[in-house]
Amino acid sequence: MSSYVPFSRKQLKVLTWWCENSPTRNKDALICDGAVRSGKTFCMSLSFIAWSFSRFSDTSFAICGKTIRSLKRNVILPLMKTLVELGFTVELKKSENILLITYNEVTNRFYLFGGKDEMSASLIQGITLAGVFFDEVALMPRSFVEQALARCSVEGSTFWFNCNPEYPGHWFYREWIRKCKKKNAIYLHFEMKDNPSLSPKMIKRYESLYSGAFYERFVRGRWVATTGAVYPFMDRDSAFVPVPNEKFLEYAVSCDYGTVNPASFGLWGRIGEVWYRINEYYFNSRTEGYQKTDEEHYSSLEELIGDRKVMGVAVDPSAASFIQTIRRHNKYNVIPAKNNVLDGIRLVSTALKNGDIKICDTCKDSIREFSLYRWEEKGGTDCPVKENDHAMDDIRYFVTTILNGSAGFVAIATKR
Repeated sequence: MSSYVPFSRKQLKVLTWWCENSPTRNKDALICDGAVRSGKTFCMSLSFIAWSFSRFSDTSFAICGKTIRSLKRNVILPLMKTLVELGFTVELKKSENILLITYNEVTNRFYLFGGKDEMSASLIQGITLAGVFFDEVALMPRSFVEQALARCSVEGSTFWFNCNPEYPGHWFYREWIRKCKKKNAIYLHFEMKDNPSLSPKMIKRYESLYSGAFYERFVRGRWVATTGAVYPFMDRDSAFVPVPNEKFLEYAVSCDYGTVNPASFGLWGRIGEVWYRINEYYFNSRTEGYQKTDEEHYSSLEELIGDRKVMGVAVDPSAASFIQTIRRHNKYNVIPAKNNVLDGIRLVSTALKNGDIKICDTCKDSIREFSLYRWEEKGGTDCPVKENDHAMDDIRYFVTTILNGSAGFVAIATKR
């Protein structure tokens, strides 16, 4: 263990709460929430394995994430490396999504599940488990989590949950965190200082990446409601920059398409590692008094791009007819954009604050919408008001699909 810094006091509680001499050994569940990068996931996954081998042999368990892919990346691969260093034998059967772990001739099975939507609950039906570990449980549907808990029918089974906070009306906060005593669960709240591998410099860096509700949730670890402006740090003139007088290395376009609603297209240029929104097209049929056809919008897209060679055009995924129009002209690579609103807003917020994208002062409609884009104040969920959001949506498509996923263009590039 020489390659690791010592565990913090909070992490040691996670590692030992189930041990024979612990006052919490008879609890049925462990809940850890709090700030991002606070060190809860690694120590929880390691403790889950140690607990399973201290109580069971030749037994089945489940490790769950929002998706199998994210689970393997964030939990399984780091865990496997550490277990091997500790003397365990580990085999990941990728086709079956089973992790076989052996120690001192004792083997246990750990089934991997993704809980991304309501349909996921059916994937875990029928199995008998002695314990289940949920990574980022607040991102999973309640039906999946409750189905997984129902599978834990082995005597002595326990539940392990970790997550970053969401809004205070979230079902997991209401039913598990606020009722942890009734559920016979131990609840531990993590802050960044509970992760001994984070330096003060790195903590300050993370603190600078978020603002508003996302700061309260991801830095302070609080379950708070989203209120006010979605991007409150974009309310000053210094948030916008002139178009650089330099050569751009490549270009891309993002489109939020509308016929009755406004259409917003953004032209982006890259210098070094920074993408600039250098120009835009915005057409509001209500204020203009007439609607444009797909072909007319396509002509405006061509005019916006000019003679530039673009790496791709990310388009509102619901705009099937406009996507087909672009493909029919066989001129630009087009891809339906990734459209998870809340995840996209988080990524845009981080990209703006980190300087990965910059909005030029030539983009007047984007500037206008940044000042008006607000969170919905009613309804108990994280949702922005569906108005003044068309440039906001196309900026989100750019960040999720091009800035954070540009490889997708290669996979479906239009044949020339």
